[in-house]
Amino acid sequence: MNTAPEDYIEQLFREDELLLKVKETIRDKGMPEVSVAAAYGRLLTMLIRISGAQRVLEIGALGGYSGICLARGLGADGKLTSLELKEEYAALAEEHLAEAGLGDRVEYRIGPALDSLEQLKREGRKFDFFFIDADKENYPEYLEYAIELGNPGAVIAGDNCFLRGRTLNSEKNGPSVQAVRRFNQMIAEDERLESTMLPSYDGLALARIR
Repeated sequence: MNTAPEDYIEQLFREDELLLKVKETIRDKGMPEVSVAAAYGRLLTMLIRISGAQRVLEIGALGGYSGICLARGLGADGKLTSLELKEEYAALAEEHLAEAGLGDRVEYRIGPALDSLEQLKREGRKFDFFFIDADKENYPEYLEYAIELGNPGAVIAGDNCFLRGRTLNSEKNGPSVQAVRRFNQMIAEDERLESTMLPSYDGLALARIR
């Protein structure tokens, strides 16, 4: 009997106790259990370390799982800006980042992400790394903002490119599916980007701004 690749990976690489606790708290509070896959969380940490990113922007905080993974990759002067629609989600994420010893690395902005992105644009903020993992209907707009707010060479990661198979199913054509398909096509074809997509779990898009 063959083992699924994802199951094999999870047997090899164990989540640490803090990240498991974050998932448990999210579940206990009845929040959506949609944190980034553990393997991709480790990848985010590695990518930030490898790229030397100092200014990271996260779109979608939820309970802080991805925020911990992102902040763990930062150097001593690195900062994470996290956008979250719901104040209670941001408060829980902030609590978990503090518990991880990373509370001084992160600032939270509450409200619709497009409003926060426009404000960051007005402020002239620039970033070295982006993680997009929020409402799917705005994924194309989030990508455009990332390209605009990104320094040359900045990395963009976008989670849930397959929407649990719906993106791949021609019979599924709801607003979120169509938006993610546009996002995926932009990642693949936009001449401003070098890009690829990882097919494990729910799909992870990766791009580098030229």
